[in-house]
Amino acid sequence: PDSFEKHDIHVHVPAGAIPKDGPSAGVAMFVALHSLHADRCVRADTAMTGEISLRGLVLPVGGIKEKIVAAHRAGICRVMLPARNKKDYDDIPVSAREQLEFVWLENVDQALDAVFDCPAPADALAADGG
Repeated sequence: PDSFEKHDIHVHVPAGAIPKDGPSAGVAMFVALHSLHADRCVRADTAMTGEISLRGLVLPVGGIKEKIVAAHRAGICRVMLPARNKKDYDDIPVSAREQLEFVWLENVDQALDAVFDCPAPADALAADGG
């Protein structure tokens, strides 16, 4: 709580009707901000995508096949994806499916549970309200 007394955080992504890049990075932006605030490193072998709602739900995104192929080519071992994108799984090349671990997300809490190497120190959890 003290951190928010000294710092304001505002992330703006334009309204849905405006063509843009960015909403697919909602999970990544959330994880990055949490990592910064809690002073915890994110797993280096993990890629992520997903739009997030104001209530923390992970919403589906487009371009799953392309994103997975790019992550696989970059040497990523694990990908975190919206659970609502499971319908796109069959579009992913078998070679990538066989070599990647998939983590399906319903909400941002699941993203935090999946992305950090070790449990948060007790003082970080207290600072994060959790």
